[in-house]
This record gives sequence, C-alpha cells and structure tokens, in this order.
Amino acid sequence: MKLVTWNTQWCCGLDGVASPQRIVEQARALADFDLLCLQEIAQGYARLQGAPGDQPAQIAALLPGYRCFFGAAVDEFTADGRRQRFGNLIATRLPVAWVQHHALPWPADAGVRSMPRMASVVTVQEPLLGALRVTTTHLEYYSARQRLAQARALRALHEAQTELALAPPEASDDGSPFQTKRHTPHALLCGDFNAGADDAAVAAICGAATPHGLHDAWPLVHGRAPHAPTFRLFDRTYGPEPVACDFVFVSDGVAAHVRRIEVDLHTQASDHQPVLIELG
Repeated sequence: MKLVTWNTQWCCGLDGVASPQRIVEQARALADFDLLCLQEIAQGYARLQGAPGDQPAQIAALLPGYRCFFGAAVDEFTADGRRQRFGNLIATRLPVAWVQHHALPWPADAGVRSMPRMASVVTVQEPLLGALRVTTTHLEYYSARQRLAQARALRALHEAQTELALAPPEASDDGSPFQTKRHTPHALLCGDFNAGADDAAVAAICGAATPHGLHDAWPLVHGRAPHAPTFRLFDRTYGPEPVACDFVFVSDGVAAHVRRIEVDLHTQASDHQPVLIELG
C-alpha cells in the first residue's frame, strides 16, 4: 500500500500558479498511490495567490477510480453569500468503510494569527492489515499553544479509537446509524504538523507513554538519519533553513510493515515537499 501526503498550499506552486492538475501529476510521479492525503485545499477563496477555484471538485475529476473526501476546517461565507471552504482531502482507490471529520481545539491566544484546524479520517480496507484508519491533518502554524492542544487532541482521538476497537459497542446489523462500524487499532496519521521532530507537539503525539503507541515512521526506515526537509527547501519566506514538519505516524501494529518512506526533494509545485510511505 502506497500513500502520499502533501501540504499543497492550495495547489499553488512557487511560480504563483494554482494547479490541482500539477499536484496530482507530480504525486503520481512519486508513486502509484493508493491513498493521497492533501492539506490546504481551497474552495471559494479567489483572493488567494493563483486565484484557486473549486479544488475539491477539480481534484475529484482528476482522479477517476478514486473516492475523494474533503473535510473543511474553515467553512464560511462572504458578505454577498458566497461559500468559502478550506481544509484537507483524502482520495483513495481502496474500499472505504466509513469517514469521520474531527474539529481540533482552537484555544484563545490573544493577538496571534490563527485559523480553525481539523482532522479527516477515512477507514479503508488495506490488503495486508485489513481495516486501517487513515487520518490527515494540518496543525496551527503561528500559535504554539494551539498547535500543542491540537497535537494532544490527535493523540486522544487515537487512544479513543483504539479503545473502541478493543472494546467495541454492541453489534448491530439493523441498517440504522447504530449499525456496527469498522473500528481498528491499525492507524496511520499524516500531514503538516508545523513542528520539528523535537517539538513538544510531536512529542505529544508519539512520545507519550500510553498503552497504544504512535511511532514516527521515518526512523523506522532510516534509523538515526535526520528527517529529509519538507518545508523551506526552495522558498525561505518563513525562515532561513529547510526543516521537516510533514510527518507520518503509525500505530504499533502498522510499524512493522513500514517498508519505505521518502520525500520528493525536487518538486516546486507547493512550498512543501510531498512524502511517500509504503507498507508491505
């Protein structure tokens, strides 16, 4: 199973052109992916650089054979009633069991620029592991307080979902919303965490001593080698040095199946670099 995760900056490249087609083409050049997890997908924000259009619809049209699930962290309207949405998108050609969208905490941090954040979850049927819970997210950039609260919420969500798999609700096949769900302890969490590997937010996700672990996938393959940079590789607007802030975390049962994880260090279709992970 191959998954590509990418903060697309609303599909806007360093040339200022917003192109969902280029994002899809370059993700496909990286891998024949089974899942594509994209952050910063826009709809209705014509004043953003590149004047993006209806990107969820555009990406769905570019991916025949895939099902696309868009989760809006921001869902608002202009003064003249035009809808604007901004968030994450998961596309997959694997069988889908169910979909969840979770708003993440947005605690007050006076005077600090910020926006709502959320996590999109799609539980798929993966050939090797069976049910696999795939979550993609994009944490707050400017507010460390909010970012840490969001990271802790992601860890709590993983704990709760794993507990549901180990102690499931009453089974039901009545065809109602109470019917049995595909709960699973097998999980993969990916996205832009806006934090380095040694940041408190990352520690909150994979450093906590709890019964149900999450592990940074990079050292599972590369050992002590530093993470490849995923941000500020070409554009230094937000800082002087390249950094890694786009990660993939996997649960205990998935960790042994991580075969490959790598970063595309060449594309300039976004201000972030895409990350590929392969399970086998």
